[in-house]
Amino acid sequence: MVDPDDHTVDELIEELETIDDATELNSVLEAERTGRDRKTAREAVYRRLEAVGAVDGEGESADGEPSEDADDLEGDTETEGEYEETREDVGDEAEGEEVDEVEAEEDEPDEPSEDAEEDDGLSHPTADKRHVRALQGGHYEDMWVFCETQQGELLDVSKEMLGKARELMDDYAEEYDEENVVAFVLGDDCEGLAEECIAYGADVAVYHDDDRLERFLHKPYTEVSAHMARGQGTAESTDWREYDEPRYVLFPATNNGRDLSAQVQAELDSGLASDCSGLFIEEEEISNPVKTGEPGVKKTFERVLHMKRPDFSGFEYSTILCLDNPDRDFHPQGCSVIPGSFEPMEPDYDREGLVVEHDMELEDDWFRVEITEHDELEAGIDLTGHEVIVCLGRGIADDPTEGMELGLDLVDQFGDAELGITRGIVTSSYQFDGHVEQYSKEERQIGETGQVVAPALYVAAGVSGAVQHKVGMDESDTVIAINTDLDARIRDFCDYFIEGDLFEVLPRLTAALEDGQLDLQAVADGGEDR
Repeated sequence: MVDPDDHTVDELIEELETIDDATELNSVLEAERTGRDRKTAREAVYRRLEAVGAVDGEGESADGEPSEDADDLEGDTETEGEYEETREDVGDEAEGEEVDEVEAEEDEPDEPSEDAEEDDGLSHPTADKRHVRALQGGHYEDMWVFCETQQGELLDVSKEMLGKARELMDDYAEEYDEENVVAFVLGDDCEGLAEECIAYGADVAVYHDDDRLERFLHKPYTEVSAHMARGQGTAESTDWREYDEPRYVLFPATNNGRDLSAQVQAELDSGLASDCSGLFIEEEEISNPVKTGEPGVKKTFERVLHMKRPDFSGFEYSTILCLDNPDRDFHPQGCSVIPGSFEPMEPDYDREGLVVEHDMELEDDWFRVEITEHDELEAGIDLTGHEVIVCLGRGIADDPTEGMELGLDLVDQFGDAELGITRGIVTSSYQFDGHVEQYSKEERQIGETGQVVAPALYVAAGVSGAVQHKVGMDESDTVIAINTDLDARIRDFCDYFIEGDLFEVLPRLTAALEDGQLDLQAVADGGEDR
């Protein structure tokens, strides 16, 4: 008889596949219960008993008597990981376990009583929710990148993600084996954009062209993206790949990207790390029994995408991992990327790659929302990519107009600089004169709900350093803070802290730059006038 104490859960599952005798299986189950009594091991034996017909799905033995162990496992048999999926769900190339399709007999609906209230469709919103079981033991390859477009052009963040994906997969090839960077693009007349993705680092670019996809709609975008990821469609659009789902997938942390990333990852029954600004791939040793299958055992996961994001304090980074459970795969490992976090590669329009048109019939019901007319807003201010950012905060409150003018004067001293503001100014009731009022708009806001910048020099004048603001500028190379409050939080993460009133310090900085004689150490010390 197999002694379960001599095996890990994974090894025990393999051994159980060789046992067809119900008596022997029950002996193994009893040995497990009196020994290490691992829940996942007991469930594995119970599933094998079901497979050989010793018990049915209702917990009864083959002779109709309740199984001795059924009560013990009732309400405890579905671990976080017991999922399966039909071939229809994962595509014809799925390597996961086949699931027999059983056509259920439809019961005649009961006649509603006269007193029954008419169902408004809201009382039980999840009544028709289908329990989707994930692919197990699937084959995963490649890093996919959703390349968002706007008005017929790739967003800068799409190019940034392609550049980072190229870097990651080049390193991946040295450590493991070669896999592709795959761009996927949806839109109207987007074949040219797919070709542009090749120039920015993709090996393969898959696109779906439909004039109804000109603007983002979450239902069709989700359905098409998931269909692409599963490798479904005609042979012409899928014969370039031989795997079930992507190994990794990146989305932009834009409004549309955040929407799509959550929808697609849920559709693929995987997880998502949102708003990430750092990525790397390496192995990780884990001892969590949910991931290893049993307590006290360590397991090494290879090829893990480490996804770094600012934590809620804004002063530390959390690293998110998407790891499989013993009986469930969480793929693709996915995240959304904060715009401005990475540098795009220089485009090479002679670079060779494969451009594939995706084939799928789009249902009319996905387009129930129709945009009949729209207005185009004037182009906003893009603060990313500048060498210098001068950011103003609530410290300008004593004279908002003059404070704005002083900030603009300093910006003018640099060749590649822009003016940013904090949310405190956007939400304030400050009154600005007409010639500077345009600089107080939300389009210049830096922070978690604004733009994310990473300049070589960041000058924060009258900025306290709230967590939400830190997220938007934390990747700056050098940070100079000007503040009268020695306890301001920004002091903890700036390179130079100047104690002083911005109305006095900014003119001195501007004058020093005009003369070409800026001594940061002297300014920081306050000089002779301190």
